[in-house]
Amino acid sequence: MAQFLGIGMTHYPGLHMLDEDMSIFLRLTLQGANFDSGMRDPARWPEPMRAEWGDDQGRKAGRAHRERCLAATRRLRAELDRFKPDVVVIFGDDQYENFVEDLVPPFCIYIVDEMESRPFEIPLESKLPRNNIWDEGRQTVFRHKGHVQAGRYVANRLAEEGWPLPYAYRLRYPRGLAHAFINTLLFLDVDRKGFAYPVLPFHVNCYGGELVRSRGGTVAPSEISTEPDPQAPTARTCFDLGRKLARAFAGSPWRVALIGSSSWSHAFLTGKNSWIYPDHASDRARLEELKAGRYERWRELSPAEIVDAGQQELLNWVTLVGAMAELGLRAEIVDYVETHVFNSNKCFALFAQ
Repeated sequence: MAQFLGIGMTHYPGLHMLDEDMSIFLRLTLQGANFDSGMRDPARWPEPMRAEWGDDQGRKAGRAHRERCLAATRRLRAELDRFKPDVVVIFGDDQYENFVEDLVPPFCIYIVDEMESRPFEIPLESKLPRNNIWDEGRQTVFRHKGHVQAGRYVANRLAEEGWPLPYAYRLRYPRGLAHAFINTLLFLDVDRKGFAYPVLPFHVNCYGGELVRSRGGTVAPSEISTEPDPQAPTARTCFDLGRKLARAFAGSPWRVALIGSSSWSHAFLTGKNSWIYPDHASDRARLEELKAGRYERWRELSPAEIVDAGQQELLNWVTLVGAMAELGLRAEIVDYVETHVFNSNKCFALFAQ
C-alpha cells in the first residue's frame, strides 16, 4: 500500500542569483520599450515596494528574501529525507524548452532512466545573470535518476481510468530538464549534499500556446497574432487529474512524494499592476483557502481569474492539491513570503499523512 508526502514550493530562478541580481526581472520590465514610462518612477509605487527597492535596487532585501525562502526549502528537504521516498513526482511547467512548435501537450509524463541538466549554461545573448550563489559554472552537470517503472505504471493506470496522457522517453531541451524541474531539485539540495531519490517529472502546460507563439518571450507583442492560442488546461482538469493520479499511485507499493512547484502570482503576468508587482489579494485568498482545507475552491478557478491574477503557474499547485484532496491530507504552511520587487509571492507547504 502506497504512502504519500505532499510538498508545495517554488522554482523561482532568482533564488540562485547573487544579491545584486535578485531584482533583475523588475529591472528588465522597467526597461521595456512598451512599458508605461510613468511607472518607472518609484514615487508611484506602493510604499512596501519602495521600501524593498530601497536605495540599492533591492540588493539588501533580495538577500533577506532568498535566505527566508531557502530556509523553507531546507525544512522541506528535511521532511523529504525523513519520508525516504521511492519516487518523487514533480508537477512543473515548460517554457519553450522541451515543447515548441511541433507539439504542445496539456500534460506529459517523462519516462526516463536518467536526466542530465546544465542549468547554468545560459545563452550568451540572454540578459539574465550568469553567476549563482554556489559559484557553479556553465558546464556544471547535474544528474538525477528517473523512475521508469513508476512512469509506466501511472501512465497505464490513468489510461485505464480514461485519462490517457502523452509521455516521453527522452528530454529534447539541450540543457536537460526544464527550469521548473531542475530549479526545484537545486533548491531541495541547496546545501549540495546530493539528491539520490528517483524523480518522475510531470509536465503541466500552464501557459497554453502563449509561450510558443512568443517563442519564450523573444518575439515582440506587435508581431504576435491577435487570434488566441489554445488555452492551458483548466484548474478543474488539473485538479481532477491530481485526484486520478493519487488514486492510481494508491495501489502501488511505493512511498510517493508529490511536489507542486511554482510561485503564485507573477508580477510580469499581472497587467492590472502595470506588470511590476504581484496580485497580493488573490494570493492571500488562495493561502486562506489552502489553510482552511477549501481545496474545491481551487478546482473552480476560472481561466479568466487565473490570468487576471497572474497565477498561471498555480496550475502546478492545483494538480498537487487535487491529489491532496483525494488523499485527505491537510496543508501545513511552512512559510508564505510576499514581495513587490522579486516578481512573485512564494508559498512553502507540507501535506503529511
